[in-house]
Amino acid sequence: MTGQINVAEIGLLVYPGAQMAAVHGLTDLFSVANRIVREQPMANVPLLRISHWSATVPDAPIERIFDSQPELTSRPVAVLIPPSLDTLPSAEWLQTLAAWITRQHSAGAVIGSVCLGVFVLAETGLLTGRTVTTHWTQGKILGERFPLLTVDVDKPMIDDGDLITTAGLMAWAELGLRVVERLLGPSIATATARFLMVEHSDSAKCGGNFAPILGHGDAAILKVQHWLQASGAVEVSLSTMAAEAGLEARTFLRRFRAATGLKPTQYCQHLRVGKAREMLEFTNRTVDHIAWTVGYQDPGAFRSTFKKITGLSPRDYRGRFGVGTAVDNG
Repeated sequence: MTGQINVAEIGLLVYPGAQMAAVHGLTDLFSVANRIVREQPMANVPLLRISHWSATVPDAPIERIFDSQPELTSRPVAVLIPPSLDTLPSAEWLQTLAAWITRQHSAGAVIGSVCLGVFVLAETGLLTGRTVTTHWTQGKILGERFPLLTVDVDKPMIDDGDLITTAGLMAWAELGLRVVERLLGPSIATATARFLMVEHSDSAKCGGNFAPILGHGDAAILKVQHWLQASGAVEVSLSTMAAEAGLEARTFLRRFRAATGLKPTQYCQHLRVGKAREMLEFTNRTVDHIAWTVGYQDPGAFRSTFKKITGLSPRDYRGRFGVGTAVDNG
């Protein structure tokens, strides 16, 4: 019976100093999403299993301390790190937490952090080379403590596919809705936000944010996906991806498509367009410059790919979603 249920487990990490309002709020948010799904039966939509994870002392195993569906068997497809109201855990605690988070990420879980929770995530080293966000008062401190990542506190959320960081102390609601959107679809996320009377930016209104499939269980392909997310899929080829996976090119191509549902070239296009969307929204750089930055030598090819994926030209996208005055060349 258990094996017949489509389950998506979301793990909430409870650490010393974590904001319990965020933990309980996220638990309620996902419970509301489950109820909306039950009221509007939909095929192939998973049941959300909400779990809380913690340990009694730093050197003890991190285990479930709360489980909304204890009769089920699964592992987290997403792990969310709530904010801290004042102080972060000790170095000993951070080491234990980081090791557990890394294992979940290596198993295919998406990792999300809220506000100061990014400090816990940064301890893993997974954010090396990434751009992240956090509370505006902590941006400089985060950058000094972890110089191998880039901090942009002007962005409320940075969705990097496998890693999501949010800036505000109350951003747990928007992070939770983004996870609902990925797992249950934009209509359920919108209905959940409406019920809770919170704001939600529907990413599906323009092509949707790219949500890569990470829980497929193919370790070699997952390794390449994490590598592509970190590098932005710039200047990569089939041979370099196959080498990263440790596979012969034809074998890699077959397994990549089976695991992700996309050809490697399509996958890279989605990653590049995702980066370009972010730059169009939050910077004044020209479209040509953005095209080169995300890995397109031919701006015309970039415009064509961008419109194919989002339904809008780069200029129209910026005009609709950009937050500042743009200098644009089409």
